Amino acid sequence: MKRVFIALLLLLFVSGCGYKSSKAYVNEVVGESIYVQTKLLLRDPQNGVLIKDAIDKALQERFGKRLTSYEGADTKIFVNVKRVDFLPLEYDRDGYVIYYRTKVALTFQVVRGKKQRFIRTKGFYDFPIEPNSVITDTLRFLAIKEAAQKAIDAFIAKLSFIGAG
Repeated sequence: MKRVFIALLLLLFVSGCGYKSSKAYVNEVVGESIYVQTKLLLRDPQNGVLIKDAIDKALQERFGKRLTSYEGADTKIFVNVKRVDFLPLEYDRDGYVIYYRTKVALTFQVVRGKKQRFIRTKGFYDFPIEPNSVITDTLRFLAIKEAAQKAIDAFIAKLSFIGAG
């Protein structure tokens, strides 16, 4: 009974202070339908496809946004993959890399009507490998996908902040 009372009190407090979810704030910035175009790195087009899929999935799953054609979109988002880097973080006693960090840097141009916003984000993903081995394609794609997802999360957080302001 005490837990129910505390939950109701918390719910009353949150609703009483004008709480709005981040989805509501993002809706104020982007509208209902979105067109997304991702500019790929010419030297590494596979990574760009992974990042584009991650962006589309995040917008559809988290905010229920409808991806549409350029002409039918309320908002157009142009994503530029600026960098994808693999940086050694830790070495073993023999000098072999045993821990890497993947860094993905993205630039978003959000266009709605006559308003344009530029948002830059970075995402990181750290992972271990066996000493004296190479990063496999599977591990590489996973690392890029995870780092890109964190950069996209930062983008969505910044959109929420813009909508709240």
